[in-house]
Amino acid sequence: MKKFQILIWILAFFTIVFIARISYFQLFTEKYKLNAANTSVKAEYQIPLRGYITDRNGKILVGNTPSYELTFVQAQMEKDFDTLSFCRLVNITKPEFIKIINNIKTSKNYSKLVPMTFIKGLTGEDLARIQEKIFKYNAFSIIRTPERNYLVHSAGNILGYINEVNDKYIKSDSTYYMPGNLAGMAGVEKSYEKYLRGIKGIRYIQKDRQLRSIGSYKNGEYDQEMHSGKDITLTIDYELQELAEKLLTNKRGGIVALDPNNGEILVMASSPVIDPSVFTGRDKNKHIHSLQVDSINKPMYDRAVQASYPPGSPFKLVNGLVAMQMGVIDENTTFVCKHGFHYGKRRIRCHCGYFYVPITIDKAIQKSCNNYFAETYVKILSKYPENIEKSINEWSDIMKSFGVGDYMHNDLAVGSKGNIPDADYYNRRYGKDKWNIYTIISNSIGQGEILATPLQIANYTAAIANRGFFYTPHIVKAIDGKPITDPNYTRPKKTKVDRKYFDIVNKGMEMVILSGTGHRIATKAFSQEGKTGTSQNPHGKDHSIFVLIAPADKPKIAIAVVVENGGFGATYAAPIASLIAEKYLTGTIERTALEESLEKTDLRGEYARQWIEYLKRIGKYIPPNLDQATIDTIKKIQSDKKLTAKEKQKLIQKIINQESMKPKSLDDFIGD
Repeated sequence: MKKFQILIWILAFFTIVFIARISYFQLFTEKYKLNAANTSVKAEYQIPLRGYITDRNGKILVGNTPSYELTFVQAQMEKDFDTLSFCRLVNITKPEFIKIINNIKTSKNYSKLVPMTFIKGLTGEDLARIQEKIFKYNAFSIIRTPERNYLVHSAGNILGYINEVNDKYIKSDSTYYMPGNLAGMAGVEKSYEKYLRGIKGIRYIQKDRQLRSIGSYKNGEYDQEMHSGKDITLTIDYELQELAEKLLTNKRGGIVALDPNNGEILVMASSPVIDPSVFTGRDKNKHIHSLQVDSINKPMYDRAVQASYPPGSPFKLVNGLVAMQMGVIDENTTFVCKHGFHYGKRRIRCHCGYFYVPITIDKAIQKSCNNYFAETYVKILSKYPENIEKSINEWSDIMKSFGVGDYMHNDLAVGSKGNIPDADYYNRRYGKDKWNIYTIISNSIGQGEILATPLQIANYTAAIANRGFFYTPHIVKAIDGKPITDPNYTRPKKTKVDRKYFDIVNKGMEMVILSGTGHRIATKAFSQEGKTGTSQNPHGKDHSIFVLIAPADKPKIAIAVVVENGGFGATYAAPIASLIAEKYLTGTIERTALEESLEKTDLRGEYARQWIEYLKRIGKYIPPNLDQATIDTIKKIQSDKKLTAKEKQKLIQKIINQESMKPKSLDDFIGD
C-alpha cells in the first residue's frame, strides 16, 4: 500500500511540474505566440546583403544584385486556401502548384514550421503583381534574397560561389540556416561565410481574424535587426592575377605569388580559368554541374592549392639547406659529376656541364647538377650509420618546418598536404628493413615520393628569400576595413635551418639567372633569383616548374609556377614568373614580345593526346569516323561486365585495326 501511495505522489509531482511549466509559457512568455505555426503572429525574415569582396587595391570583385523569392510555410496554410486564385496571382497552373508543393514536402530539409522556397528569382514584374495581394495567403511570403554580382570574369577559384544550403550545411549552424537559404560553397565565399553573410532580420507581424497585417507584434519588441555582411579585402592584386591567368591560356597549371614580408597571396591562378559569372542566374546549378563533371579539364580542381606535383629541381634548394643544417655538408663541400649519379647498373643522368671537376653547392644550383644533390642525399641518409630511419626522420622533420608535407592551416577553403615521407611511410610501403638509400634516391632531385602544391613551393621560396622564416600564406588582408590581427598570419614561423646557411643558396639562385639555366629571363629592370625545374610525368611530357625571388637584395615577391606538360622549366614557367615579377615591381611589361608568345602557346594538343591514351588504357576509347554499327559493337564490349579492362582493350583495338584496313574510298585503292 505504501509503495502505491509513493507512486501516486511521484505522478502527482510530475503532473504539477508539467502544468506549471505550460502555464509559465502561456502566461509569462511570448515564445508560444512567436511559433511559426501561429497564424496570428507571422515571422518575416529579412535576408541581409552579403559583404562586398575587393582586391588589395580596392577594385570591387564581387557585389550584390537584388533578387526575390516566394516562400511557403505548411503550418500556416488555411483549410479553405483558394488555390486557383493564388495560381493566377503567381502565374502558374494548378498542376504546377501541386507539383511544387509535393517537391517541397518530399525534400530532405522539409519542415512544416520552416519557410521553404516556393518560387525563386521573381522578376520585377512578378514582384509588382504579387506584392499587393500576397497578404491574403498567410502561408506565403516574399523574401529578398540578394544574388551575387561578380564584376570580373576570372579568379573563380579564389572567389568561389554561393548556393542553396543542404542538410549538412543546415546542421552546421541550425540557428542561422533554413532550407532555401544561400551560403558560400567554395573559395572565399565559403571560408569567410560567417563574415560575409551578415545577420538576418526578423519582423513579427500581427494578423487580424481575416489574416490582414495590423502592425508589428508588441511594437517590435521581439524583432531582430538586420545587419549586412562585412566587406572583405583580399590580398590579391587583381591586375597581377589577370596577367597570370592570361599567361596560362590554353595550358594547365598553377601560379602562386607571395609577398615574403607578410605572407599575403598576391596571385593564386589555376588553369583552366573559371568565370565566376556562371555561378549566378537560374541556370547556375546546371553550369556548376557541367564544371564538376568535366573530368578532362577539371576546372573546379584548384591546381594552385590542391594539385600536388613532384617539385623537381627547385626542391634541391631545401635539400641543400637541410643537409647543411644536419651537418653532412657545408658551403665548401664538393662533389665530382661524371655525367650523372651512378648506383649499381643505374644512374640519374645530369647535363650540368661541370663534368669531372669538383663543384660547390652554389654552382650545383646554378647548373642544376643532379649528381651533387644525389651525393648530398646519400650523406643525409648516412648521417647515422646503420640507422637510416633516424636519418630520414631528422631530414623529414627539418623539411616540414618549411611548410611542406602538411596543410598550410590558412584561410583557404581547400588545400592539399603534399608528401614529405619519413621512416614510417617507407616501412608501410616496402616493409621494415626492405628499403635503403638507393630505393629512395629520387627524393634528392624532387622526384620519387616528394609532392608539393604550387602554394607550398612558393612558401618555401619565400622562406629562402627571408633567410629562414615565413608568414603563413593567407588570402584576406582586411575585414570591414580593419587589417587582420590573427597571430597565425602576423607572426613569422621559423624554419629549423639556421640563417647562416641561406646566403650560399641565394647566391646560387642569383647565378641561375645571371649565367645558369634561367639566363634567358635576365633583365636590367630588376634583379632576380630563381631555380628551374623539370618535373618528370609518367603520362606525358614533363612539367615545367620555376621559382623566383625579386628583387634579389630586398625581396618583395616570391613566385612558384607550374605548367603541366610544359617541358623544361626555362621554357614556359621561368618567363611566366619573370613577367609577373616585372608587372608587380615596375607596374608595366616592357617584354611584350615574350608576353605575346607565352599567351599564344597552346598545349591542348598534348592534353588531348594524354586523354586518348588514358581512354585506351581503360578500354573506353572510340575513334572518330567509325560507322554506327562498329560504334554499337564497341559500346557493347565496354558494357560487358564479364570482361576485364585489358580484355576489353584488346577486343576494341582489334576492331579498330580491322576498320582502319577497310578502304573508305577509291583513293584508298589507288594510293599516293
